[in-house]
Amino acid sequence: MQRKINWLLVLFSLIGGAVGFVIGEVLLGQLFGRMPGILLIGLYFGILALSIGLFCLIAEVISPRLNGLSWRQRYMGTSWKLLVPATLVMLLLAGTAFEFIYELNVGRAKTVKDIVLIIDNSGSMMETDPDDLRYEAAKSFVDQMDSSKQVAVIVFNDQPELIQPFVRVRDQGVKNEVHAAIDALEATNFGTDIALALELGMEQIKGLDSARGAMAILLSDGFSDVNTAEVLADYRGRGVVVNTVGLGLGRYGNSEGASLLKDIASQTGGRYYDEADAANLSVVFRHIYDNLDERTLVTERTGLMEHSVYYTILRIVLVLVLGALLGLSLGLMFDNRFLARSFTIGGAVSGLLAGLLLEYGLDGSPVGDAMIRLLACLILAAVMTMFSVIVPMRENEVRTGIRRRGASVPNAAAGYTEPARDRRSRGF
Repeated sequence: MQRKINWLLVLFSLIGGAVGFVIGEVLLGQLFGRMPGILLIGLYFGILALSIGLFCLIAEVISPRLNGLSWRQRYMGTSWKLLVPATLVMLLLAGTAFEFIYELNVGRAKTVKDIVLIIDNSGSMMETDPDDLRYEAAKSFVDQMDSSKQVAVIVFNDQPELIQPFVRVRDQGVKNEVHAAIDALEATNFGTDIALALELGMEQIKGLDSARGAMAILLSDGFSDVNTAEVLADYRGRGVVVNTVGLGLGRYGNSEGASLLKDIASQTGGRYYDEADAANLSVVFRHIYDNLDERTLVTERTGLMEHSVYYTILRIVLVLVLGALLGLSLGLMFDNRFLARSFTIGGAVSGLLAGLLLEYGLDGSPVGDAMIRLLACLILAAVMTMFSVIVPMRENEVRTGIRRRGASVPNAAAGYTEPARDRRSRGF
């Protein structure tokens, strides 16, 4: 048994991991929200495996430290043929399947697809938001939504009004129609009834597919009597989060209004945002959208399941298995069962480290998350390829099994007997 390491292969594997990361980031930037998440993440891991496999193969072609000279002379062509199916195809399928598992809703967990905007249009808004910037923020929010989402818009004073029933924002044309409905609004001098607005919002949500997650955003600068236990019962029962935004409440000393909105958010698992300046509402709305209940294996988990122990463990386990499969794919590509064993064990260890890094390192910042993913890709590439120095390889192994030193073995491809010294380190 021998312990070997090919430092050129380790170096090239790191280069491959970096190349795969760059391509993956381009895919995430261009296709996130436009392509089904399960397929996009599968493609991400498939491209990463292909890049690492390609550069590892090039390294062994240059210096066949692990597979031996006979591999380069007789079996290198087979490895080139196995490159794409063993790496890209296998990890694409595995990544797609694992992302599907990770996105499965357990218990009350649902990915938010339907959002209802409930916006105050009472007379007091002429003082707190004279330029109607809250509506500009709402339009920006709609523009930000991806094509899988649906939106409804309700405005309220002492009576709520549905100005836009739920519609899927599949393209800019639909978004412009929502804009037009918002632009047609006029200021009013009436009072505020938050309870009626929430009830109308729930009526709209009840007409949706219960399998889809829903969320409400309530913006107000006032206060009204609300029996929260009664009004929010359906929201809690359906697991619908209500994020609340208090406009100018602190500035005008409206502590009752602030307390009410905080209570509504708290009872439904949402967050309360206190904003003094209407000019900043677009930032608040963007922050709410960026923290929807979304989850993929390579991005921050947000929403109700942000701190879920189940999804924490699940991500780490799935990335661990993906790491092991990545190592196995390289062993299959080289047609070497001992490399497959070594790289699979190393891949599992690197997958564990990468999974822990992704779970506890991602925080939602674009640059920071990209750096975390880069480090995870490099860990997957480097740790796996260095495990050949830990897991020994049998020197006198051939495709057909273990043989004694000096014996001859029929060549499976050419049909002739090959001296033992030329068949060193072959695995399968």
